[in-house]
Amino acid sequence: MSKAKRLLDILLFVTNRKKFTAQEIADEFNISIRTVHRYILDLSDMGLPIYSEQGRNGGYTVLTSRLLPPILFTEEEAVSIFFAFQSLNYYRNLPFDTEISSVEHKLYSSLQSEAKIKVDKIRSYIAFWNPKRTIDTPLLNDILEHSIENKSIYIQYESKSGIRKKYIRPIGVYAHDGLWYLPAYDYHKEKILLYRVDRILSILSTEINKDEFMNLKEWFNFREVKKPTRLHVHLTMEGVRQCKSAPYLEGSVETNEDGTGYIDTIIDKGELNFITSLFLRLGSHARILEPNELIDGLRKQAEEILTMYER
Repeated sequence: MSKAKRLLDILLFVTNRKKFTAQEIADEFNISIRTVHRYILDLSDMGLPIYSEQGRNGGYTVLTSRLLPPILFTEEEAVSIFFAFQSLNYYRNLPFDTEISSVEHKLYSSLQSEAKIKVDKIRSYIAFWNPKRTIDTPLLNDILEHSIENKSIYIQYESKSGIRKKYIRPIGVYAHDGLWYLPAYDYHKEKILLYRVDRILSILSTEINKDEFMNLKEWFNFREVKKPTRLHVHLTMEGVRQCKSAPYLEGSVETNEDGTGYIDTIIDKGELNFITSLFLRLGSHARILEPNELIDGLRKQAEEILTMYER
C-alpha cells in the first residue's frame, strides 16, 4: 500500500474517532508504534489539528472533526475555484478571511507547475474589482454568527444623528460596492431597517430566540411594506446598468428595446433616505418622477453641494 493511501485511511480513521491512541492505530493498520508517530507528524504538517496528551491515559485528540477528506479536481476546476477566491480580494474584511487565505494558499500550492503558470498569467488579464475600502468591519464575523444562531442583539450604532443603542434581530449580511450591510428587524421602530456593519461599534448583549425568522434569501424575495409609496424612475442605458448592479433595485428594473429603462414599483417610505444617495450618484442617468419626497431629498442634497462651491 502506498504511503499516500495509508495516510488517507488514517486521516479518515482519526477524524471519525476524534480521540485515539497510537496503539489503536497500530492495531487497526497493523503497523509499528514508531510508524504511527511518523504518520501523525505527517498529518499534522498537512494541517490536521491534533493535540497530544501525555501520561498514562494520554493519546491524541483531533481538535475539529470537520476536516474533509481529499477531493479530486480537474485542472480547470482548480483554476476556477482559485479565481472565485480572487474575486474577494478587494474587500478589506471578509467572514472567515483567515480560512479563505489558507484555502487559497493550499489550492495554489497543490497545482502542477503548468497550472501555476496558467494562473499567474491569468492574474495579469482578469480582476474582479470592487472599490477598495479602507473602512474596517471588525464585528462582521460576530454579526454573521448571531444571524445564523437566531439571536437578537443589543448594539451601539453610529449614524448621522450620533451613537445610539439599538435592539435588533439580524437577518444576515451582504456585500455591495465594497461595503457590508445588515438588514435587521428593529424592535423599537417595529420594522426592518438596513444597517452598515462597519458602523456597529459594539455588541452589548445577545438573546437566543426560540421562534424562527426570515433569512437573507427570504428578505431579498420579500420586503415588508408598511407605508407604501410609488417609485417611478426613467433610466438611461447607464442608469439601467448601474441599477441592475444594486441588489435593492435590480429586480425592479425594466429594459426598453433601445437599452434605456425604467423602475415602476412600490417601496416603503422608510427606505427613501437609503436610496436618495444612490440616485444622487446616478445624476442625469436617472430621472425621478415619483415620489415627491425623493425628488425633494435630491434637490436638498444637490443644493448643499452647490453651496459648498459658490464663488
